[in-house]
Amino acid sequence: MPSYARRHQLSNSLIYHVYNRSNNRKFIFQEDTDFRHFIDLFKLYSRKFCLKVYHWVIMSNHYHLLLEIEDPARISSFMSGLNRAYTHYYHKQNHSSGLLWQGRFKCQPIQKENYMLSCGRYIERNPVSAKIVKEAYEYPYSSAKLYCLGIADGLTTLDTLYLALSEDACQRQKKYRLFLQDFNTQEEELFRSFENPVGNIEFVRRLIKINGRLIPRRAGRAKE
Repeated sequence: MPSYARRHQLSNSLIYHVYNRSNNRKFIFQEDTDFRHFIDLFKLYSRKFCLKVYHWVIMSNHYHLLLEIEDPARISSFMSGLNRAYTHYYHKQNHSSGLLWQGRFKCQPIQKENYMLSCGRYIERNPVSAKIVKEAYEYPYSSAKLYCLGIADGLTTLDTLYLALSEDACQRQKKYRLFLQDFNTQEEELFRSFENPVGNIEFVRRLIKINGRLIPRRAGRAKE
């Protein structure tokens, strides 16, 4: 399959909200070493597939990622490699076997310039919504520490909409902490429905489903 991202008009707009959950919602991230190992794998595969990771969170039985990939057709290869590597680690650590993940991962196209920061807020608020922490930056396994406190994690690429909040780093962090508190429950519903892309009409029109995944239309493709 050709690399669509370099040849269509969504190349600077399309990012993906990716979600995966454990089989039967089993806690597969329990110890700090589990979380850290997955993060190390995530870094490794992000470099391998030339990803930009803007926001992320790893919970006990699921994870959310907001990422940009040069060739959207390779996102399934990235996810299968990442999940397979963690499955191998988990079974080795726990002397177990069988399915670790619940079916296929979910992958929602997001229009970067309009919804990237809002989707990032939804992702980083997961531990707050689950009542694990009061503030998103208190949770150790997400990108919130970078955005709220400026603590680098070696994984996250700063969201361009976040950078536009202020030229001063401390002011950006302060504004983002307030932004996380000013969430909109109706808007958050957009990011819970993984079947539907989030963007304006033109953005959605330029997507096409191939092999169950929404990716950019090939340049010059006839309208359907």
